Amino acid sequence: MSAGAGPEIVLRRAAGPDAAAVADVWLRSYTAALPTVVRAHTDDEVRDYFREVVVPSRETWVAEAGGGVVGMMVLAGDLLSQLYLDPDWRGRGIGDRFVTLAKERSPGGLTLWTFQVNKPAHRFYERHGFVAVESTDGSGNEEREPDVRYEWRP
Repeated sequence: MSAGAGPEIVLRRAAGPDAAAVADVWLRSYTAALPTVVRAHTDDEVRDYFREVVVPSRETWVAEAGGGVVGMMVLAGDLLSQLYLDPDWRGRGIGDRFVTLAKERSPGGLTLWTFQVNKPAHRFYERHGFVAVESTDGSGNEEREPDVRYEWRP
């Protein structure tokens, strides 16, 4: 690490003790990126879900820097289910590294959903070769928010 470069960022599989930090990153990121989207669950419900379901039973990855979790990604087969970064850590290449990892883990292709209002996410995924293949009115998601399905094929 060069002087002034900041802490090293390590991507690793999440473990049980990471669940609270993973949920906190999700909550901060969601609030910052999607201020107009009404969440379907309370903060406590989100924390319980990450502790009881996501971290123990899904392929969950974290970005760790300076001893803290600054990003998270969840894969479910070829579904890139979640990718959230602490707002203070955006723009440092962490999302790029997560997408590269997701493509390595699912070399046959990936699918993901993002809300239509999340234009920065659209640009990010399109820059990584994802193509919008379906738009919905949101009736199929808990938030009832119009969304877009993206696919990446090698």
